[in-house]
Amino acid sequence: MAKRAAPHRGIDIHYGEAAGEDDDGEPSRPSKTQLKQKSHELQALGVAISELSTERLAAIAMPDSLREAIEQFRRTRSHEGRRRQMQYVGKLMRGADEDALREAVAEATVGTAQATLALHEAERWRAELIADDEALTRWLHDHPDTDTQQLRSLVRAARRDAAGLAPEARQPRSFRELFLFIKPVLNAHE
Repeated sequence: MAKRAAPHRGIDIHYGEAAGEDDDGEPSRPSKTQLKQKSHELQALGVAISELSTERLAAIAMPDSLREAIEQFRRTRSHEGRRRQMQYVGKLMRGADEDALREAVAEATVGTAQATLALHEAERWRAELIADDEALTRWLHDHPDTDTQQLRSLVRAARRDAAGLAPEARQPRSFRELFLFIKPVLNAHE
């Protein structure tokens, strides 16, 4: 460590000393920058928690004071009020189980992503069933417990409607009915 004295004040300044270590190289208290960074991370986690649905928020185990602060944040409309309330939430989160809160947010995010994937899968099957007879054969092979007669009827109706549609027209009821038939079968299969 290099010591250099300030030229006119006689103050010792230490250059090259690692933040968060004392003279013995042992860890000491975190630096102000590290504390601010941790505070911002907790506030970002608080925002993510506040964006969860009411049901998911109620299912998370957290101190009552933190829950009330998050609910207050959700009700606050002014920018400055939200900023200050989130600082308070970040302060309260220091005493909460951060890992459990992060896990709850991750589960909610993954659950939403899985639901989106399931919808896309049902839409893909609907498009394939309307476009190709071989898709119907594959569907029946993959899902043998399907009501074949009802599925064929829905596919025929959707094909009839697709043949008479202009590209900018709304999709008719048969498209929705086919989708609503496919979706629960896929969900049960998973």
